[in-house]
Amino acid sequence: MFCTSMLDVAEQLGAPSYLFFPSGAAFLGFTFHIQTLHDEEGFDAAAAESTEAELVFPGLVRPLPGKVLPSGLLHEEWAAASYRMARDFRKSKGILVNTVKELESYAVDSLSRTENPKVYPVGPVLNLKSGDTSFESSGFDDGEVFRWLDLQPESSVVFLCFGSMGGFCAEQVKEIARALEGSGQRFLWSLRRLEDVREVLPEGFVDRMMEVGRVIGWAPQAAVLAHGSVGGFVSHCGWNSTLESMWFGVPMATWPMYAEQQFNAFLLVKELEIAAEIKMDYRTESGEIVRAEEIERGIRSLMEQNNPRKERMKEFRNKVGAALMDGGSSSSSIAEFVEDIKINYRSESKENETAEEIKRGTKSLMEPKTESLSKDKMKEFRYKVNDMH
Repeated sequence: MFCTSMLDVAEQLGAPSYLFFPSGAAFLGFTFHIQTLHDEEGFDAAAAESTEAELVFPGLVRPLPGKVLPSGLLHEEWAAASYRMARDFRKSKGILVNTVKELESYAVDSLSRTENPKVYPVGPVLNLKSGDTSFESSGFDDGEVFRWLDLQPESSVVFLCFGSMGGFCAEQVKEIARALEGSGQRFLWSLRRLEDVREVLPEGFVDRMMEVGRVIGWAPQAAVLAHGSVGGFVSHCGWNSTLESMWFGVPMATWPMYAEQQFNAFLLVKELEIAAEIKMDYRTESGEIVRAEEIERGIRSLMEQNNPRKERMKEFRNKVGAALMDGGSSSSSIAEFVEDIKINYRSESKENETAEEIKRGTKSLMEPKTESLSKDKMKEFRYKVNDMH
């Protein structure tokens, strides 16, 4: 989606062009609509974010609070780049979206009613392998961590992980630790970019929590979410993490940080109703400290037994899994995409051939021999016409 200049290359080569959009359908619809509002009405996202404004967008059932607008739109340079990309998206023949039709049916249907390029929901596109990264930098052995998870009751552990760029200041780390201790929940906490966790955690926290939880560095997120003892996921709401959580049927609590994560948090909490809220409009750059009481409240809500969000997440897990099976919505969408490529390629090729024929014909008319012959033929034709009269 960031290489839109290739669309111009494809056009020059006479090839149909398609985009892969790694976020969801609702955010794609938002991207198009916000660009239209900016270009036609001078919409200022930064001004809307600083008010209590609620904005209506075609792909969302509920109004979107200005406070959860994507972080990039609040900065002039990034906003200009976003609007430029949206304009470029419209040049493509179609957009493959990393979502499932049954997950975002309202947004997908909304996009299909616009003049924007055709949308193909082909998700979830996930890499469920842990990769080559290990636990070595965290000071914990991955085998020991999973042995600990094996000993915990089913769906009893809350997993906290905030993505490859998710980090907190020392004061915020202490607030999270107090919230975990106060909640009484079993936990596995991926705390990145810290040499010695004991220096930033409350005194004695690691020792007191030894039987209740683990604090580690990097974590193989997919493998942890797949473990049967994990029953909740406190996440930064990156779209990839969101789809992984759905794939394994683990309910979420939202703590967005940057990019479109605030938008995703709104989608999960308000639109789909499958996530608890810790802080839906949090932004890393704000410097805000979320207090332990608020974090604890979100964790308790996430992990409570009679939680309707758990049942909804199970439903979505089944739908997400079925989408990729033969005859499933994403599988069918991929097949439709392949057929459309063939049709559009033949169409583009035919148009190019016609253009080349016209070019060759024009060039031929301008050649000396052809010009002379043509004039003689025209004289002959003119005489015959006069004879007829």
